[in-house]
Amino acid sequence: MKNSVSLEITDRQKFITIAKEVFRKSIHLCSALIPIMLKFAYAPVIIALAFTVSLYTICELLRLHGKNIPVVSSITAAAARKRDENKFVLGPVTLSLGILASALLWSEQAYSIGIYALAFGDGLASLSGKLFGKVVLPFTQGKTAEGSLTCFTAIFISCFLTSHNTVLSLVIALCGTFIEVLPLKDLDNFIIPIALGAIAQFF
Repeated sequence: MKNSVSLEITDRQKFITIAKEVFRKSIHLCSALIPIMLKFAYAPVIIALAFTVSLYTICELLRLHGKNIPVVSSITAAAARKRDENKFVLGPVTLSLGILASALLWSEQAYSIGIYALAFGDGLASLSGKLFGKVVLPFTQGKTAEGSLTCFTAIFISCFLTSHNTVLSLVIALCGTFIEVLPLKDLDNFIIPIALGAIAQFF
């Protein structure tokens, strides 16, 4: 009986973990819309991203002081990992700042490549690793070969569809997979679009 209850609790915890990951990475996937939005309304989107980072930071600081903000605090709680409990949830900030910096620094094609790599590569890698990952890579804090392969494939496809350049797509996919597999926690959200945008810009 005790073993049955333990298994039920473990299954429930696993379900909650996966549900949170799906919710969190759906935000990553939605960021794939930003290059399209930037194309048609560059300045308003840049302003909106900066405003979003500022608003979220204020809301998070208030939440840490016991003042929950409707909608924002609920979304943060739904997306937060266990390691983020009772801490400032940094993911949305690094995600927005990475996209913002890439859009400000690089050309349209270059920042699109960087943002798509973040949206599809990093987003799908985590989901694939959680759902199908069995081969854990050493020194990566639990990241899996299945997740890395998904990351490589997603970045290669998105880069090729943007650039129509096979060599560039291979280089970007390899670099993006290397960055994603590093145990950077939320900093990969910031590094991936900037670094891969830079490679695309100067390739």
